[in-house]
Amino acid sequence: MISCPVVTQEVQLEPMSATVLQGSDVRFNANVQGVWQVMTWQVRGLLVLTVRASGEIIPSSEQFAARFCSSGVTSCVEFSIHNVTRRDTGPVICTVQGDYTPKTAQLNVQESGTVSIMGSNVTVKQDQQVEFQCVTAAWFPTPTVTWSQNGQAVDSSLYNTSSVADENYFNSSSVLKFQAVSSATVECLASVAALKAPQSSSVFMVVVPKPTDWTVLIAVVSSFGGLALLVLLILGILFCWKRRKEKQPNYQDEMSRRVRTQRQSRAGGQKQGQVNPSYVPEGQTSVTPSELTDSGFVSSTLEMPDIVNSNRAGDVDESGFRRHRHVTIV
Repeated sequence: MISCPVVTQEVQLEPMSATVLQGSDVRFNANVQGVWQVMTWQVRGLLVLTVRASGEIIPSSEQFAARFCSSGVTSCVEFSIHNVTRRDTGPVICTVQGDYTPKTAQLNVQESGTVSIMGSNVTVKQDQQVEFQCVTAAWFPTPTVTWSQNGQAVDSSLYNTSSVADENYFNSSSVLKFQAVSSATVECLASVAALKAPQSSSVFMVVVPKPTDWTVLIAVVSSFGGLALLVLLILGILFCWKRRKEKQPNYQDEMSRRVRTQRQSRAGGQKQGQVNPSYVPEGQTSVTPSELTDSGFVSSTLEMPDIVNSNRAGDVDESGFRRHRHVTIV
């Protein structure tokens, strides 16, 4: 017997599933093992493009296109769909004529809508229960909604999300409730599988201390301040009273002081003063007898001590008295 080699004929399609956003482009690659002549592509059950191994490509519209992955190599064909819409969602089938099994990939087209937190920046009191509502509109399919504070994911037990269908879209509402502790950026995020990064909306929450905290603090400070002032006032009064009492001697101390002063005076004796030469004891005079002259004049001489001119020569006798003559006309 003569055996003939068996040539494997197989088509590999990748990716087998593609999820993209509406309006974007999507590509599929078909790798063919063996010799082939004609390849067709179907979308939504309709034939949209034909490729011949000779290089001829026949699309049904500009939305569809194909090319060889490498120049001159027919074993790989790239099929692309431009500006996909949700109508393109469904199976994408690649068929190679001959003994090849058709391959099918799944295309999913999604839409991203809008996301917003109701209201704007808020100011709340510390430990206050706060509530935020996030609304998403015109999404397909239903978006996944999450929350974050300062970039950190919020526990899912703190919010509740519900969705409703509106014609061909889904709208969602998510309510977040928690106790405010410190100021933070609150962010709502919505996403579908086709999005590389979720869409988000954020507001800033300012947390201020509770007024009661300040009231208690002020009351405590005022109480301590008033008590301190009262203590200082009492101490000041006691200090002044003590000083005043020390400055006021009692009767016995004053009498004792006087007695001591008198004793000291007696013990020390009286101070001696200078002799007053002009002093003449009472009842004693130094007047010389009067003399009556022939003319009727009466003359008398009064001796007085001369203090100023005691050292001058003149009418000063040895006793230090200056003679003054007085004449009286009779």
